[in-house]
Amino acid sequence: MSIATAEDFLSETDRQRVSAAIRAAEMRTSGEIRVHLEDHIEDDVLDHAAFVFEELDMHKTKDRNGVLIYVSVSDRKVAVIGDKGINERVPENFWNDVLAVLRAHFAAGSRADGICEAVAMVGEKLLAFHPHQRDDSDELSNDVSIGTR
Repeated sequence: MSIATAEDFLSETDRQRVSAAIRAAEMRTSGEIRVHLEDHIEDDVLDHAAFVFEELDMHKTKDRNGVLIYVSVSDRKVAVIGDKGINERVPENFWNDVLAVLRAHFAAGSRADGICEAVAMVGEKLLAFHPHQRDDSDELSNDVSIGTR
């Protein structure tokens, strides 16, 4: 079954599962993780994900360690974008395995499972560079955001 809109990509229950996965991942890292869904884009997926990253104020975290998992639903495009505090410390192609997990799950029709697994992977990856701090606060919403571009 083809899902053409971001609104229909995940059920409300699935969105709650993703939010819970984000909370769980962020308990182990000072990093901030967001998931954003959109219907369709005209731009390059990485360029557009970078634009959304800024629109969501993800570049305003204390340690510049936010990560966006971006999905353009009808285009079947995904991107993972890390902020400056992450990108300065990780190798090129650092997110490729996360992208591969997303694509494999989406191809199998298990969208929520794919996003939850990707979120957990991002959390594990961030742990090495940005471990949880005693004074850490949840700086960004854990809810799935939806746009309709």
